[in-house]
Amino acid sequence: MQREKAMTFNFSENKCLLIAGPCSAESREQVWNTALKVSVGGKVHAFRAGVWKPRTRPGGFEGMGAKALPWLKSVQEKLHLPVCIEVAKPAHIQQALKYGINFFWIGARTTANPFSVQELAEALKGVDCAVMVKNPIHPDLQLWIGALERMMRSGIKQLAAVHRGFHIASGSTFRNTPLWQIPIELKVQFPHIPVICDPSHISGRRDLIYDVSQNALDLGMNGLMIETHFKPRMALSDRNQQLDPEALFAVIDKLRVKVHSSGDPTFNKKLKGLRDKIDRLDRDMMRILLKRCSLVQNIAKEKRKTGVTAFQLQRWVAILKSRTLWAEKMHLMPDFISKLYQLVHEESIRIQIESMNSDSGKRGIKK
Repeated sequence: MQREKAMTFNFSENKCLLIAGPCSAESREQVWNTALKVSVGGKVHAFRAGVWKPRTRPGGFEGMGAKALPWLKSVQEKLHLPVCIEVAKPAHIQQALKYGINFFWIGARTTANPFSVQELAEALKGVDCAVMVKNPIHPDLQLWIGALERMMRSGIKQLAAVHRGFHIASGSTFRNTPLWQIPIELKVQFPHIPVICDPSHISGRRDLIYDVSQNALDLGMNGLMIETHFKPRMALSDRNQQLDPEALFAVIDKLRVKVHSSGDPTFNKKLKGLRDKIDRLDRDMMRILLKRCSLVQNIAKEKRKTGVTAFQLQRWVAILKSRTLWAEKMHLMPDFISKLYQLVHEESIRIQIESMNSDSGKRGIKK
């Protein structure tokens, strides 16, 4: 079979990209009815659907495979809506290209395996396509970056990252905890790569999708990929996190996209004044932290003389309890203060151990 002519997708043409479609392509009717409804009004820029579904355990619905590709080809041709699918093996890419589909995403499980990512990167060399790379299941920024770099080295020009949250051991409201600081750090290191949020996989519940979507846009993410099914309660996979098209448009209409900057001189002047004050406070905080580190050095000297351990459990419990109580009285978030002092305490222990184990006992603070 010869390759069909593909639609070229360009991330830069969309200031706020919206991708919608079902978790899985289940039938011709389901694909067409969903695509037809989400295409109304031109608000959706691309249609997504899983063709090959990697399942955690065998026996679940694993997608329709290549049988679904003609259905998606029809969507692309008749509705002029670019179609994107997940690929996990070079064979998936080859089959999709035969049907004119050249917009792919790499799933979280695949991203976690550099061998698999490299195979996909080699299969995509010289291919005119767009690729999105989801973050790995666990919070590992370097794995995510490595997968993106492999795509860049293969010559992919239209490249984006997808933030779908992370699986962590502790309980969470979300199916996959957002850990927003990780995609933010990715954006800092690679500002030219769009970051698209997948609120469906973060939420795991349709009632949380709006809040997660708005948070993502408020953090400057470049778009959303929202699972949408024309009858979500009948979906064969991930039914609890899929919206119907009407609910999708309700979320879209409610969302507010903020601008990154303003040309209002009065606003900019006020903002600069407030930021200058914050800068001065930050310098003051660093001076206080330096004084605290010096006191920690003195504690380390005394402990070294008497052979006392750096870590003192009772003292740490007392610090954590008292600081969170102080935070409540000052109307600060106790969780924030707890996390802050965990970092402060880790640094305190580092300084003590380095000082206590050094020959001079004076190498705790960077000079």
